[in-house]
Amino acid sequence: MGDAHSTSAKLSDKTDLRNVLEPLCKVFSSKKLIYRALDISSRRQFSFCDSLIVAEALSIESKILYTEDLQHDQKIEDLIIVNPFLET
Repeated sequence: MGDAHSTSAKLSDKTDLRNVLEPLCKVFSSKKLIYRALDISSRRQFSFCDSLIVAEALSIESKILYTEDLQHDQKIEDLIIVNPFLET
């Protein structure tokens, strides 16, 4: 049998995991999202994966997308690309 400390640690781990995962569940795949990603990929010459991330960020009206995979300070509609690894 586990002691109270290990039980509370497991509960805390689950709570921490929920806090990390729940914000990731704001966007779910749909035909509209896929078509928007395909359009972005075609217009911007981005990979489909990068285009899907951009389409998801736009769909939830994000203002900033942190990534090292796209051009820093690039604006896509109302979304600004920021490379968090660039020294300022």
